[in-house]
Amino acid sequence: MTAGGALMVQGTTSDAGKSLLVTALCRWLARRGLRVAPFKPQNMALNSAVTVDGGEIGRAQAVQAQACGLAPHSDMNPVLLKPTTDRGAQVIVQGRAIGEQEARAYLDYKRVARRAVLESFARLRDAYEVVVVEGAGSPAEINLRAHDIANMGFAEAVDCPVVLIADIDRGGVFAHLVGTLALLSPSEQARIAGFVINRFRGDLALLEPGLRWLEGHTGKPVLGVLPYLHGLMLEAEDALPRALAAAGDERPFRVVVPALPRIANHTDLDPLRRLPEVEVDFVGPGRAPPPADLILLPGSKNVRADLAWLRAQGWEAAIHRHLRYRGRLIGICGGFQMLGERIHDPLGIEGPAGSSAGLGLLGLETTLAPEKQLRNVTGRLAFADVAVAGYEIHAGVTQGPALARPALALAHGPDGARSDDDQILGTYLHGLFDEAPACAALLAWAGRPGLAPTDTAAAREATFERLADLVAEHLDTTALLTLLGLPPDRTIGSGKRSASRHA
Repeated sequence: MTAGGALMVQGTTSDAGKSLLVTALCRWLARRGLRVAPFKPQNMALNSAVTVDGGEIGRAQAVQAQACGLAPHSDMNPVLLKPTTDRGAQVIVQGRAIGEQEARAYLDYKRVARRAVLESFARLRDAYEVVVVEGAGSPAEINLRAHDIANMGFAEAVDCPVVLIADIDRGGVFAHLVGTLALLSPSEQARIAGFVINRFRGDLALLEPGLRWLEGHTGKPVLGVLPYLHGLMLEAEDALPRALAAAGDERPFRVVVPALPRIANHTDLDPLRRLPEVEVDFVGPGRAPPPADLILLPGSKNVRADLAWLRAQGWEAAIHRHLRYRGRLIGICGGFQMLGERIHDPLGIEGPAGSSAGLGLLGLETTLAPEKQLRNVTGRLAFADVAVAGYEIHAGVTQGPALARPALALAHGPDGARSDDDQILGTYLHGLFDEAPACAALLAWAGRPGLAPTDTAAAREATFERLADLVAEHLDTTALLTLLGLPPDRTIGSGKRSASRHA
């Protein structure tokens, strides 16, 4: 088998639309019958997923794999950095955690990481006809250029073309594109095959003069303009979600979530956020915890430090008040560990070695250990005969009498705990709300019966199809196929804007 073609998407900024465009291209190419795989050399994110080979990668790449019709594999994101402090992160290489590193130490380690990146990419390129690659942040970060493996350093090493995407909704889109191009070396500038503008609202004719100027000034084509899209079922790579509810929009059931400094896998809340009857409120620092029907303590990459933050922000008293008024409380993963009596970190896995008092709401203790539990799981709620499915990513071993009243009955055994008064539920399961019947049962348990949650898998599949249609309608697909070394096919999309101007 000959090595497949590759195309890299880089962005002028974080959240410019790289993940969205890669996902869209993956489904569009897969829909054409091509064997396609996603790849991100280096990712920094606290939202992660468990792979088919028992490793850990960024959630965005797991979603992109699903768009390709594949099970996620650790080769699709060979380097994952999970920040634990402002200066350090857990380093995960080809799915396995190798330890914590300070930022300066990681700069030296990138030479080693580069080998893993190129090995993983070579395996994918040998196995698939097309590999669609996502960059990280911006390629114009001058201070990070040495030994770069995330953007142009990778593209130069494997000799693949690059599409540069920018978000017009932020403002300054032409400055972003021209400025990024200007900060690249001559060989890197030559590697930019074209631009894509993302999140455009309004009349495209009003943008045309700027597009003509951009092409004339840079000598690079605009491959398309993507519209601002609403209602997509795509999980965020790391940043907390933008608010879905309009100002003054009153929803009858309120879920309040502390926006922990090291919040992890907040995508657990996505199925709730898409229910019109449910408001999910992420509460940041300096804001008093508001009244709630349900408080949810999310995952954390530094549980003891985030628990100290929680206390400093007044959450402990607010949680006790909430429970006195018969409110319900759920803890997931790190949030589950916080519900117990003690959290021990004797080896300094997530920070300075030591122990911290938990919230004391469940009779259990957790000890952090070097080896993570990584697995995809299925089972049923312990208090309702409905299925659950998700994944576990945690370093803690939890023990105590509260576990005798589990929250879930999983295929490998019981999981989590429920309080005797049934107001509190804790679990290690990420994806707790993904299955629509389980989501409805949990909301009924929390005091809001009768809701009909969306089927997460079906909604995500509809999003993939919508994104593929977007590529066909708004991008120059002939140019994209040419960049990938594939024969052009004008019957599937023609890049309407580009075709009309370059005929």
